Amino acid sequence: MAELEKGDKVTWSSHGATAEGTVERKITEDTEAGGRTVRASKNDPQYLVRSEKSGGTAVHKPSALKKKKE
Repeated sequence: MAELEKGDKVTWSSHGATAEGTVERKITEDTEAGGRTVRASKNDPQYLVRSEKSGGTAVHKPSALKKKKE
């Protein structure tokens, strides 16, 4: 999968439905984000995304995100 960047539009599965949002940032170290402690590294990054519907943020592994075709 191609690397995601800030501003990329993505989709992911959320409670049985498909959610859409925007990549806010790539997380490459352990940190607090999306209301929880995130375990991440340069070799195992995660992404902070903002939901278009709710405006809330969440953190997802790259494998859970699919880049939207524009």
